[in-house]
Amino acid sequence: MNRKIGTLIVIGGGQWAFVSLIVSTFPFAFCVSAQAQEPAKLPRIGFLANAGMSPAKAFTQALRDLGYMEGKNIAFEVRASGGKPERNAYLADELVRLKVDVIVAGGASAIKAAKEATSTTPIVMSGVNDPIALGFVASIAHPGGNITGVSNLSPELSGKRLELLKEVIPKASRMALLTYRSVAMRTSIEEAQIAAQSMHLQLQLLEVDGPAELQSALSAAKKKRADGLMQIQAGVLFPYQRRIIDLAEKNRLPALYNRTIDAESGGLMSYGANDAERLQRVAVLVDKILKGAKPADLPVEQPTKFELVINLKTAKQIGLAIPPNVLARADKVIK
Repeated sequence: MNRKIGTLIVIGGGQWAFVSLIVSTFPFAFCVSAQAQEPAKLPRIGFLANAGMSPAKAFTQALRDLGYMEGKNIAFEVRASGGKPERNAYLADELVRLKVDVIVAGGASAIKAAKEATSTTPIVMSGVNDPIALGFVASIAHPGGNITGVSNLSPELSGKRLELLKEVIPKASRMALLTYRSVAMRTSIEEAQIAAQSMHLQLQLLEVDGPAELQSALSAAKKKRADGLMQIQAGVLFPYQRRIIDLAEKNRLPALYNRTIDAESGGLMSYGANDAERLQRVAVLVDKILKGAKPADLPVEQPTKFELVINLKTAKQIGLAIPPNVLARADKVIK
């Protein structure tokens, strides 16, 4: 192999030094090009959700705990439909065109849009009640395809929530059930109906197609003398949750919600999976996929921690006394 002797002049400390370098003339063996100096491409996580403008704090913290820092070794592409599920298809296609490494989809309509947009890009779902019934995965243990994630286990909790609401309102005979009109809600509705029958409760179903119907739905519940309100939450209505809470209070309806944040925002009660734990599990699944795991081989995870939160301030405002035995079981009491 031919070699060429070169000289590098190093200037430092006011003195000259000469260093002989052996530079191989073999092609590309010694190449200081602009291309070689470009930083490695950062893995990108695409977010598709019905609401929210940035990844949740619990999720980004979990990623940091796993060694990921935004802008250093990971990048985010965030798309939110703002409560307009018809936009999800376009947003999902956009993320696929950007060639993100994994899509985190929150809510049934966002997951459906991501599934229809790609059969190859890994998808980690979050905030879905019944992924098998909706056709997102073949089974919990063996998802198949390009989707895995964390389910809400929400249908199985509908009966428990109704029992809690009945404990808070012992004399109740009629409960209103508010939900978004969607096939994704059917299993949860059926579970609530079964529980209502066992407790000899009349269940008034309030299905809405969008935020414009919320006021009339809550007013109808009050007119028909509903003693309480339980909401089966859907991602489409997340941007309007504050309005739902205000309408329930205005109509003096004791209401129980799914998420801790709803009780913290003024709702009477919430009972559901710990959101922070769910998002931490989503981060772990994303990490496994970025390291080469296939969604088809990663079982869908289900929540293990559930929280009962009671807002005593709201209870006082609507003139409701929370029974001591229910208060004693609360994980958090807001005074």
